Amino acid sequence: MNWRVGVVGFPIEHSLSPQLHEFGLRRAGLIGSSERIPLPLERAGELVSLMGNPFDALSVTMPLKKVAAEICLGLDPVAQRLGVVNTLRFRDGVLEGCALDGPGFISALEGEWGVSAAGLRVLIDGAGGSALAIVDALATQGAASITVRARNPESAERLRQISPIVQTFEEFDGALDLVINTTPSSTRVAAFVDRGVSAETVAIDVTYDPLWSPWRQAYADHGCRTSSGLAMLAYQAALTMQWWWGVEQSGHDLLEAIS
Repeated sequence: MNWRVGVVGFPIEHSLSPQLHEFGLRRAGLIGSSERIPLPLERAGELVSLMGNPFDALSVTMPLKKVAAEICLGLDPVAQRLGVVNTLRFRDGVLEGCALDGPGFISALEGEWGVSAAGLRVLIDGAGGSALAIVDALATQGAASITVRARNPESAERLRQISPIVQTFEEFDGALDLVINTTPSSTRVAAFVDRGVSAETVAIDVTYDPLWSPWRQAYADHGCRTSSGLAMLAYQAALTMQWWWGVEQSGHDLLEAIS
């Protein structure tokens, strides 16, 4: 079989998913190719026509994750809970969706930094789609507390409804094991280091363009271990391709392929 896969969203020019997909295809001993499909939200109705012909499977990025979930006939439990997907596959005439951003983050946290989510005290900047997935995954894996800092009160409240361990920034007062920035680069405020941070804190910026953001640099200067979002991307891609093909993939190997 010649696998036809890709990544769909907008903007999409910067996406490293095609490199990851084609590396994964070779690693699995499969034949196929991957491409970028630019599709803005106003053309989201075209998404369903992409599946089955010409594409067997797609990674889905912003702003289409909610729309993609709505067109699926089958959803995994996380996607059902959150109402978003980040990957689609067409199997036996049925369009299925899966939400793997959160599990990908947890896998990267453990695989690259040796950090378990259990018992973590976490601060998350932002309350969009990435924050939603990460909060859900951290709560499921037993984080001790998750503090959310968001400009939109409605988005923050949606995150609070995920678990009783989620609180707003105004309620926070304590030490932090993990700080995550999920805000778009274009809307960020000046970089600063939050209270409760120490040299033991891990700081992760989910963006990978640029790799070294001013936010990440501020935490590195404070002595924290820091990372861009490349690891989350690679480990999420590994889970995605395992779901597509039933062949185990290594998030670490995928990360090395794009680093």
